[in-house]
Amino acid sequence: MAGLSQTTLTTIPEMSKGRERAAFLFLAVVLAPVLMTAAVGGYGFLLWMSQILLGPPSF
Repeated sequence: MAGLSQTTLTTIPEMSKGRERAAFLFLAVVLAPVLMTAAVGGYGFLLWMSQILLGPPSF
């Protein structure tokens, strides 16, 4: 690779490994719970509104 020194080549994987770990932690700890809470809440809201408009389910 032209223009890159040996120290640059050795620090790039370490930097990307740290960024990868931070991205994983963000996805696992923040984004996944927020999306799942929104999905379950949205589904509950959809059921609630359908029962308001159509009445409770009858078997």
